[in-house]
Amino acid sequence: MKKILVISMLIGLISCQPKINPNEALNLIAEDYVKLVLEAGLYDPYFVDAYYGSEEWKPENLTEENLEIPVNDFLIKIENLNNQLKEIDQNKLNEVLILRHRYLEKQLTAVQGRIELVGGKKFSFDEETSALYDVVTPDYKVGDFESVIQELNELLPGEGELTERLNEFKKDFIIPNDKLEEVFNIAIAEARKRTLQYIDLPENENFVLEFVKDKPWGGYNWYKGNNFSLIQVNTDLPVYIDRAIDLASHEGYPGHHVYNCLLETNMYKKNNWVEFTVYPLYSPQSLIAEGTANYGIEMAFPDDEKINFEKEVLFPLAGINPEKAEKYYEVLSLVSKVSYVRNAAAKDYLNGEKSKEETIDWLVKYALRSRESAEKSLSFIEAYRSYIINYNVGLDMVRNYMETNAGESNEEKWERFEYLISTPQVPSNLTE
Repeated sequence: MKKILVISMLIGLISCQPKINPNEALNLIAEDYVKLVLEAGLYDPYFVDAYYGSEEWKPENLTEENLEIPVNDFLIKIENLNNQLKEIDQNKLNEVLILRHRYLEKQLTAVQGRIELVGGKKFSFDEETSALYDVVTPDYKVGDFESVIQELNELLPGEGELTERLNEFKKDFIIPNDKLEEVFNIAIAEARKRTLQYIDLPENENFVLEFVKDKPWGGYNWYKGNNFSLIQVNTDLPVYIDRAIDLASHEGYPGHHVYNCLLETNMYKKNNWVEFTVYPLYSPQSLIAEGTANYGIEMAFPDDEKINFEKEVLFPLAGINPEKAEKYYEVLSLVSKVSYVRNAAAKDYLNGEKSKEETIDWLVKYALRSRESAEKSLSFIEAYRSYIINYNVGLDMVRNYMETNAGESNEEKWERFEYLISTPQVPSNLTE
């Protein structure tokens, strides 16, 4: 009888214990997630793209004795966090907390995939993009682009390979080195002005622009926290006039800089959701970031406004004849339609179906790149692997989402775009 009484009392005590609310449970999981990402970053130099959280959470640097990634230890931590997520009753979560729950779930899947990859596990290209970016990409073949290539052949007649004729034609549209800073500053200022008409940004938001060399990418935004970005433009290859607005919008306004400012302001500073103090590069967050940054060009400069601004303002600044612009943009429109060739090249190369030289030759022939540009493109694939899909697949997914969910007016479009870049989002949300 005593035994039964004691058990009853214990049950009563347990039932009286205050239950942790779902948001607080997510907070605890988020803290461990951040520490996990930071620790994984010790073994993967590209993994942590940005961190502006507590200095106390940063792990100590590795020593000579512990350079090998402890895959099993990481997997146990990830399994524990996933189990904690499963214990949360999602029926008790509101719409935004459901998004937060799913964000943490998908990000953890990506962290696991990247840790396994660094640890030596072999992934097919599709397995990798599914694990890291929450998407399987379209399987394009060369035949899908033959009609575009034929149109370009007719638009750029002459002797020699199409790639040679294309790159010769584009030479007239290179921004001179001594004009780069002026052209880019004007482009960024215009993109910022247009963005601020619809999105309120923190008063202290700011950036620094740098021109660099010896990088595998064309442009990069290094977000430092407290609404500040370092924007770098790589000048290894010629910088064409259309890239000024593209990079100004993509890296700056309303692209990466605005995206990171809004996440820091809304998710971290207002909600204290610490998972947004760290940005693991190889994760679903990157598809949202790159897709919205590319779509942001269209948001800031819709329809013909980009072309008109370039012809009227940037062409004269760069000393480029605007009378040649019409054909240039016609050519660029066609070239953009073969962007998925790079995805196909990355897929074959990473799957071991093409050698390095075969991939470069393929990019020259079908992606219409100069050999130097093709080599630079391959260096990006070697450094960042399947990340390349985030630019075009991400753009197409964001564009489809916006066309399905945004209203007709500019105000409605910007309102939906701001929602997309200031809430916890993963790619699978865009297709629901």
